[in-house]
Formats: sequence, C-alpha cells, structure tokens
Amino acid sequence: MHVTKRIPLLFNSIEFAVFLPLVFAVYWMIGSSRVRSQNAWLLVASYVFYGWWDWRFLSLILFSSLLDYTLGLRMARTEHRPKRKALLILSLCVNLGFLGFFKYYNFFLDNLAQAFTLFGQPLEMRGLDIILPVGISFYTFQTLSYTLDIYRGRLQPTNDPLSFLAFVSFFPQLVAGPIERASNLLPQFQTPRTFDRRRAEDGMRQMLWGFFKKVVIADNCAIIVNEVYADIGSAEPYMLAIAALLFTFQIYCDFSGYSDIAIGCARLFGFDLMRNFAFPYFSRDIAEFWRRWHISLSTWFRDYLYIPLGGSRGGRWMKVRNTMIIFIVSGFWHGANWTFIVWGALNAIFFLPLLLSDRNRTNLDDIASSGIIPSWRELRGVFVTFTLTNLAWVFFRAESVHEALVFLERIFTEFPASYHQIVSFLYFIPTSTLFACIAFMFGFEWLNRRQEHGLEVARFKAITRRSMYVVVLLLIFVFGSFDKQTFIYFQF
Repeated sequence: MHVTKRIPLLFNSIEFAVFLPLVFAVYWMIGSSRVRSQNAWLLVASYVFYGWWDWRFLSLILFSSLLDYTLGLRMARTEHRPKRKALLILSLCVNLGFLGFFKYYNFFLDNLAQAFTLFGQPLEMRGLDIILPVGISFYTFQTLSYTLDIYRGRLQPTNDPLSFLAFVSFFPQLVAGPIERASNLLPQFQTPRTFDRRRAEDGMRQMLWGFFKKVVIADNCAIIVNEVYADIGSAEPYMLAIAALLFTFQIYCDFSGYSDIAIGCARLFGFDLMRNFAFPYFSRDIAEFWRRWHISLSTWFRDYLYIPLGGSRGGRWMKVRNTMIIFIVSGFWHGANWTFIVWGALNAIFFLPLLLSDRNRTNLDDIASSGIIPSWRELRGVFVTFTLTNLAWVFFRAESVHEALVFLERIFTEFPASYHQIVSFLYFIPTSTLFACIAFMFGFEWLNRRQEHGLEVARFKAITRRSMYVVVLLLIFVFGSFDKQTFIYFQF
C-alpha cells in the first residue's frame, strides 16, 4: 500500500493551537447535560485529528473499533465457553494481524530471506512499500484490553457504540498513549462531565510542563543526537558519550512530555487519564524504573501476558522464562528491528538478579521519602540504574545492532579525550544552555517527585506560582525548538 506520508497533527504546532481551543469551546457550549452530543463532537474532532495525517487510515481504526464493540457484546451474551474463546481469538487474530502486517511484515520477510541465504539457498523476496499507521500499537492494545477484560468477566460491555468509538479514538492520547483501559476511561464517556476550573488549571500546568520538556529539552537534544548518530564512525568518542547521555534525556522528555500534554489536555474536557511516568530517572533499581517508565504499557504486559504465563508464582526457571518473554515482547512492540529486541533483552538481564534475589519490590516508596536529600545508598542506586538505562538506550536509538556495538566499542576503547575538547564543547553557549535547562527540569521534578507532574505547584502562593509559569514560558519562547519535530513514539 503506497500512500503519501504527511505529518500528524502535532501538539507542538500552530494547527493544534487552533484546533484545541475550537474543540474545547464547542464541547463546553454543548453542555454537560448532553453527554451523547459531547461524545459525538469528540469523536468528530478525534477523527479529524487522526485523519490529518492520512484520512484513508480512518477506515482501519473504525473497523477495529466496531469489530471489538460487536465481539464484546456477543461474548457477554453467551455462557458457552468455547464460543466465548472463539470470539476472543477472532479479536486477537484480526487486531494483531493488522498490527503484524503493517509493522512487522517486511521485518519477517527480510529475516526469512537472510536465513535462507545463511544456509546457502538465496531467496529473492520483495518487501512491500507499507506505511505504518500512526498510533496503531497504542489503539490496538487499548481495544484488546476491552475484549480480554470482557472474556475474563472483569468488565461488562457497553451498549453505546458512540461512547466506545470515542473511547478508542480520544484524540489527546490516541497516537502515543497512555494506553487506557476500558474500565478506567470508558465509564467517563458514559457519565456527565462538568467543567472544573481547578482541574482545568492543573491540566494547563501539566500541558505547559510537557511543552517545556518537548520543545526546550527533547528537540534541542535531538539536534546533537541526530548529528552524532548520522556518522558514528567519524564522531569524536567524547561526542558519542555525550550523545548517548543526551538521548537518555531526549527520549524521556519527548515521551513523558507527550504524556503530560495528553493527560493535561484530557483534563480540560473533564477526563482523567492514567499516569504514564512517575519520574523514572530517580529510580534506585531497574525494577523501580520499570514501575515508573511508560506505566500504561508495563502494566498492560504485566496483566495480559506476564500474569497469564504464570508470573512469578512458579520456580526459578519459570521466573526467568516469563521475565525474558515480557521484556523481549515489550522491546519488539516498539518496532521491527533487532535493536529493540536486544534492548528488551538487556533490560531483562538487568532485572533478573533483583527478581531472583527477591529484591525487585524493595524500593516502593519515593526516593528521599523522609526529607529532601537522598542517602548515599540511594544516590548510588540512582547512578547505577541511570548508567544501565543509558547503556540500553544506545541499542534503542541505533539503526542496527552492529551500529550500537560500534558506538559502545568506540566509547569504551577510545574515550580518553582532551580535557580542553570536552570543556570547550560544554562551554559552547547552546550546549551549556541545554544542560542548564536539563538541570532546571530535574530540579523541578525533584521538588515535585511526590506529585503527579513537575509543575504541580498549586500548594504555593499565587505570586510564586505565576513567577514559575513566567519562567517556564520564557524558557520555551527563548530556547524552544519550533521546527515541528514529531514525537519519537509516533513511529511505534
């Protein structure tokens, strides 16, 4: 299938700055007493939002939504277990079939051809020019959780197709999450929503913080990271190390920034989305990191794959097997490349010692829970966890496993660099400004680490709050990158 690729309607675009106030104004003009009319308006707005990228793929999300809506009703109307199971299998096959075709068809084809070549039987196989539908991994998992929960008897299906279609396509979180459960979000489409000024203000604060992380930090980090990764062979070793560090900041600020904007935007319309990030770089071990990073995906795999496989209830072998499966599948979910599989496997290897020694649930509270300064033990844990995560991100960012290995080899074998080289780079004004903004962000998030987001400052006096907003806005306008860089997770 060949289609003209367009840029999705980005949160960080002028078009969205026009789109959001228009949708917001009409939505609340409709009135809280007319829930179905509000849902219809949100559905139209969400389809415009998604169709902005390519309207032809609206048929895909509509078909997937209607299929799972119908199967959910039929599943609930029968007590015959084999029939219920057949309906669930149909949902799984169709949804995962679409996902597999668009996302993994060429990957499997290429690897099959390479396998035949390896055994001396060259195979001529042509791939297809397939465009990956934006957000397909997210809304596929969202609809699958609906049918899975109905099959397990944990959820009653809705008889309202309008609310279900709006739930699947809700524009703030449609293309990059959080991956919502029907048990949380769907009932919110079926009950009246009233405008709450305090919630709306907090939503605006969270959106502002998300925009700051995206355009000031993530997009400026991307400039250096992209330049270095484009020519790994000729880049200075110290630049490779800096690029690896900056990508760690980039992916966090890009993805958590998107989640902040999505959650804050949803709050403007009276909806509460699940939290997707809980300051993961303050984690003291890898297990804690994965409880705080991309929470909606981690809990999805836990509930719908890890626990059904047996979780941690079995012996040592079952724990190892299930952990490797969950991390490798999570890696493969991100994309059709061996780099993501290696990234997942590395995280499993980092996680297994904690699981096997029953230390994977040691750090359940917030760091420095009794004060503002962490202990030396906590600092050591944060440093080790951040370093391991940084190492794994190299595979996530690289174009191939070989490229990632060359990248790491050059860092570890050639890194000693001139002190003056490093200092001159760090004192370069754009670089020093970027690191200052990163420090500012982490400082705010540290102070608010027990809150929902980094700019949750309602507890401060009005003049203090307004001063903080002015500072963040100035940083955005002065140092923000406004060249419409897409969010990293759009490609997944």
